[in-house]
Amino acid sequence: MKRISLTQHLIEEQRLHNTIPASLRLLIEVVARACKTISHAVGKGALGDVLGSAHSENVQGEVQKKLDVISNEILLQANEWGGHLAAMASEEMETIHPIPNRYPMGEYMLLFDPLDGSSNIDVNVSIGTIFSVLKAPDGMVTPSEKDFLQCGAKQVAAGYAVYGPQTVLVLTTGNGVQCFTLDREMGSWVMTQRDIQIPAETKEFAINASNARHWHPPVKRYIDELLAGETGPRGKDFNMRWIASMVADVHRILNRGGIFMYPADSREPDKAGKLRLMYEANPMAFIVEQAGGAATNGRQRIMDIQPEKLHQRVPVFLGSKGEVELVTGYHRN
Repeated sequence: MKRISLTQHLIEEQRLHNTIPASLRLLIEVVARACKTISHAVGKGALGDVLGSAHSENVQGEVQKKLDVISNEILLQANEWGGHLAAMASEEMETIHPIPNRYPMGEYMLLFDPLDGSSNIDVNVSIGTIFSVLKAPDGMVTPSEKDFLQCGAKQVAAGYAVYGPQTVLVLTTGNGVQCFTLDREMGSWVMTQRDIQIPAETKEFAINASNARHWHPPVKRYIDELLAGETGPRGKDFNMRWIASMVADVHRILNRGGIFMYPADSREPDKAGKLRLMYEANPMAFIVEQAGGAATNGRQRIMDIQPEKLHQRVPVFLGSKGEVELVTGYHRN
């Protein structure tokens, strides 16, 4: 493949589809630069004194790791002065982060999970950053939480970075999914996969099996059929994969096919699920659909859900289309 940089790709996309104005391109480039900085911090590990707990909790009541706090700060500082954004929202913060008055206000809004898979930080397993870009509503003067409550179908861009053996950036602006690998010597993002398509046929699934006793009947039925293997109703053996890092699990599915599931269960009936709609489910659903897959909450398309609050949680079933449609059908029935 000819060596194509992230910037070149975005400019060529604009010429072809007229969907990436200069301000959106510059915003994506700033987010990508922030991901490089986070990758560097992650790579330092214990040498950079970034491992372990920050001895604080985020708005979700989850104990923050040092790298959660560092990554959140990197993304805020990188994005607030460029003039492309009106406001930001982070999984780690209670409410939105308006752009300070000393900087010009832009036409986009950025949402992010600064470091997904925090439980893996201290054991050197892949973690990542997830982000979503929305247009600010017309006529908006002072950004509010309400302005962010747009369904996922209104996203203009979404992506994630995986900090693993290689640092990769997966991106969609609504015209397919591309993957860029960080050239650490040059410090540049280079396209390494174009127009990624999730394989339709799969023999892999990802779910936290330790919660099996709490699953609702449709999930139990679906998993039991997979586990029955060659002699069961599916007529083939399936393998389970679970990294406990959504970016890593989704990246595998993007490349090898499969289904990722984080269903609601009976432990907390008042909670719709664990994953956040705005910071995790919507951007991943956008990417997966652009790669030919599907993403539902078990009953409806994730990107059709109208958010009611900034930190809303949802069940998630995403990946190879046929598998997602099957388990969604079990819920509907």
